Amino acid sequence: MEMKIKMKRNAKIAVGGILLSCFLGASVYASALTPNKLPLTPVHEPEFYGSPSSSISSAVAIPARTATFSTSGTVPPLLNKDGKTVYERYGDTEKQGEGILLNIEKQLMEQGLTMKDVVYLRVYITPDAAKKGEFDYQGWFNAYAKFFNTKDNPVKTARSTVGVASLVNKDWLIEIEAVAAYPIPHNQD
Repeated sequence: MEMKIKMKRNAKIAVGGILLSCFLGASVYASALTPNKLPLTPVHEPEFYGSPSSSISSAVAIPARTATFSTSGTVPPLLNKDGKTVYERYGDTEKQGEGILLNIEKQLMEQGLTMKDVVYLRVYITPDAAKKGEFDYQGWFNAYAKFFNTKDNPVKTARSTVGVASLVNKDWLIEIEAVAAYPIPHNQD
């Protein structure tokens, strides 16, 4: 009788093992039939994500092995060394932002890049004393809108805009870092 119980138990274990093997085999076979979610052809250009109505992208994916070019914090150009006010010396936030973006554009051109290759901007803004000590985000947004998400340059960069207490020079209201992706193929030398 004890032998019959052991045989029944062993038979149940064997049947369970067979069923488990069949289930695992079917799962492996079914997963092999599931289409790959990755693209079959390589992506050669950065992919921008986000709302079509937004002026910036919420994210950007840069293809593997894509070379990038990053600027250090770029500051506004001096407009008038003899100016009596911040605005006379460097301009308001919008004017400073425009000057910085023109400088970044020049740096990019020296590397064989354009503003269309910019994928990310990190922007630091300080309070503007002439605007009751408030951050002039709108001034920055206006400067950005002259260079990005336009007819000539439809790129909408991913972007962070951060309000900070001050920058190295008390007259600077804005500083910008940029990251650009080289087109594939490219000659970086």
